[in-house]
Amino acid sequence: MSYYQYHVFFCTNQRQPGVACCANLDAQALRDYAKQRTKELGLHKDGKSRINTAGCLNRCAEGPVLVVYPEGIWYTYVDREDIDEIIESHLQNGKPVTRLMLDPV
Repeated sequence: MSYYQYHVFFCTNQRQPGVACCANLDAQALRDYAKQRTKELGLHKDGKSRINTAGCLNRCAEGPVLVVYPEGIWYTYVDREDIDEIIESHLQNGKPVTRLMLDPV
């Protein structure tokens, strides 16, 4: 059993100039937004969910990316609306957002 019901890792890696990376696509700001939003919704309490920064998840060409454990579901996203959808559908209601899912590694 996982300590958290959902553990979310956002790639925020910064690569050298000219190389695709999640940091170039506002990943840190959207990770910060997700953390704030889960706190506003009370999803950070009692082992419900945890939002973390990850180093390179090695999928920058598909980025920005995040992964939700324990299922190991990979997502890409563009904006706050996508993050809201992941939080509301997956973290609150247990329903992955298929339109944002990436194929498993």
